[in-house]
Amino acid sequence: MRRPGRLLADGVALCVAVVVAFPLYWMVLGAFRPAGEIESTAPRPWTSSPTLDSFRRVFGQQEFGRYFANSVVVAVSVVIASAFIAFLAAVAVTRFRFRFRTTLLVMFLVAQMVPVEALTIPMFFLMRDLGQLNTLGSLILPHIAFSLPFAIWMLRGFVKAVPESLEEAAYLDGASRARFLWRILFPLVLPGLVATSVFSFISAWNDFLFAKSFIVSDISQSTLPMALLVFYKPDDPDWGGVMAASTVMTIPVLVFFVLVQRRLVSGLGGAVKD
Repeated sequence: MRRPGRLLADGVALCVAVVVAFPLYWMVLGAFRPAGEIESTAPRPWTSSPTLDSFRRVFGQQEFGRYFANSVVVAVSVVIASAFIAFLAAVAVTRFRFRFRTTLLVMFLVAQMVPVEALTIPMFFLMRDLGQLNTLGSLILPHIAFSLPFAIWMLRGFVKAVPESLEEAAYLDGASRARFLWRILFPLVLPGLVATSVFSFISAWNDFLFAKSFIVSDISQSTLPMALLVFYKPDDPDWGGVMAASTVMTIPVLVFFVLVQRRLVSGLGGAVKD
């Protein structure tokens, strides 16, 4: 029999899981509800007549497919670029000794403390001066910049945990620095890269602030979160469409998480041990 403390811990964990999962359940339920049940003043936690009308309205939007493709391009670009740059930067600040190395690490930490909202207006003028407004580049570049500090800090621990004796042995066997980085070190820190990639992907995929601020006039460059505005009208909001679009938005995140969950668990659990 389980101990009372273990039963209590399991009960608390179950309650927390229910609280966290309930908004997702309500979102999916709203996507399948008919309009009459959504607008009812006495909502029920179930539906007796599920319908796909909300999904038909979502996929019936002409630009929905384009929004989806743009979101994929932005999220994948951010994940690949931030992982590549963060890996090289983590190796540099861990394996090499140079002036202002500690200052650089502190700057990475301070960058995490600045609210994104406080930087939106300066970023808008920067994107304007670079000629990137109304392009996907205005979404990719800021997300890469905001993903790097966290990714570098996290990967630094993984790179540091790889024993230097392994690097010395590789050099003695004739491996070049590039060969050691990509054939030996990269696979060892891959769980950490996966963990940081999940956060980068979720941040870029769910972004609404930058998409609303930097895509000013060319709606063909908008991303999937902007599709929610098509169904939200102040006078007559289509809550079924909003819930259905939100459900469709959530599916790629869940698929990505399922694909990388094994490496994600090992990445969050710790780095390589000597």
